[in-house]
Amino acid sequence: MSQKTQKPTLTGQRIKTRKRDEKEKYDPSSFRDQIVAGLNEVNADLELASKFLIQSGSKLDFRRYAEALLDILITGGILAPGGTIVTDNAAISSICVFNTEQDVDNMRNVIQLFERMIRQYKYLEKSLDDEMKKILMFLKGFTDVQRDRLTLATYLLISSSLIQPTCLIQILNDHLVNEGIALEFARCFFSAWLAEKDAPGLINILKKAEMDGKLMMLFPVHKRSIETFENYFNEADLKPIVDFQRNQNARIVTKEMKSRIKRLLEDESTAEEITSYMQETCEKNKIENLDIIPLLWSSLMKGVEWNKKEDLLAEQILRHLKTYASVLQRFTTTPATELLLLQKIQEFCYDNMSFLKLFQKIVMLLYKVDVIGEDTIIKWFKSGHSSKGKSVFLAQMEKMVEWLQSAEEESSEEEDDDEEEED
Repeated sequence: MSQKTQKPTLTGQRIKTRKRDEKEKYDPSSFRDQIVAGLNEVNADLELASKFLIQSGSKLDFRRYAEALLDILITGGILAPGGTIVTDNAAISSICVFNTEQDVDNMRNVIQLFERMIRQYKYLEKSLDDEMKKILMFLKGFTDVQRDRLTLATYLLISSSLIQPTCLIQILNDHLVNEGIALEFARCFFSAWLAEKDAPGLINILKKAEMDGKLMMLFPVHKRSIETFENYFNEADLKPIVDFQRNQNARIVTKEMKSRIKRLLEDESTAEEITSYMQETCEKNKIENLDIIPLLWSSLMKGVEWNKKEDLLAEQILRHLKTYASVLQRFTTTPATELLLLQKIQEFCYDNMSFLKLFQKIVMLLYKVDVIGEDTIIKWFKSGHSSKGKSVFLAQMEKMVEWLQSAEEESSEEEDDDEEEED
């Protein structure tokens, strides 16, 4: 009896794809057309525009089309790579940053749209951060007017904490710096901030953006100098930026100077070589003598390995200071700088106990080589001293000050006698 061969069958479960599970085609152009049409229908009424956008979020996929949505609210359309607005015969939104007057109050009203959108759809917060990083890269593709309006909007978005300041670092890209676009953006941003807020707040923003130490990079490489920087921002009436950069530059330069002086001392360079280097650096970077004195004294003292024995130490420091006295003399050109040097010597001797008893000897040497004048020493003794080790150092200096005062009185009497003889 023959058996009928059983036909093979497919195993497993057949799943029918539901229509709702089918992935919709990504179509930013269609999304744009719906958003732009809705915004243009409200006839520039920002309140109605806000309601339209919030209601549209329940119908349209804002999460998926976040980039397109934010492009529209900033530029009026969708951006192509490079910053060009994709037209393809589509309408442009009348409500956007680019179509808002260059006025803080008008721009602030538009920024409120972003604030309400983010409040309603929290996920747009990160999207807006990413959008600003992208759009600031495209500055070259916009017109001057569009860039100015975008700068004002950036200030309002950052100051309202709607975006992180980190987006600002994008303007330091070479193509924006070399075209002068980065510098113009920074000038407009700083001006907008300082017109309403304070300088410390702006500096804090720059620190968060990691730009506080990179402001010189706003200029093309061949124009990066403190003089160019100060001239540009002084003309723009942005003195707080000039002061900040001057301090930043001084910190960088003084750090370099400390290292260089240390190497020069190790190489046993002459006082003339050290003076020449410091003078050139100070003039180039506009560093005042009052800022140099603490650095110079500290560097001269750190550049030597001091002897442990007290008598040999005294001989060593006096020899060392005599060798480099002309360097100190070059920068102690006023009573104020002389007094500052005296104070720094006092603090050094107090902080380094081996030198505690040598203060008077150091001062006497510097007096003899014309680094510090007698008037300055007397002023220091009476009221100009530091509180550090005050009683110890005043006791050391008492006899010397008495001697200086008596010598001054004798000199004064001799001058009076000379005048009488002439009469």
